[in-house]
Amino acid sequence: MTFGQSLSTCFSKYAAFNGRASRSEYWWWVLFTFLASAASGIVSETLSALFSVAVLLPSLAVGARRLHDTDRSAWFLLLLLIPLVGWIILIVWAIQEGKEPNRFASAE
Repeated sequence: MTFGQSLSTCFSKYAAFNGRASRSEYWWWVLFTFLASAASGIVSETLSALFSVAVLLPSLAVGARRLHDTDRSAWFLLLLLIPLVGWIILIVWAIQEGKEPNRFASAE
């Protein structure tokens, strides 16, 4: 999946927590949000805060779909509430290849 396809997919599935997200879709999204947040932060803190709020739901949704691709429940996103250790665990899982077949497979 290319950068443009990833952004298009993530915005079209703005609040879709079902289904699966490939590694490329997830990591292109992470790169986009990081760069856009940094750029908007240079312009204005208010703009950066607005951007962060605007992409919060699609970021959680793509994270949930990425966990589904590794055959894990989206409830594991709650690990984000555990500083450092939870973040490291989620990064390791996001790096892993998707599992076939898994219980979250959907007909898309």
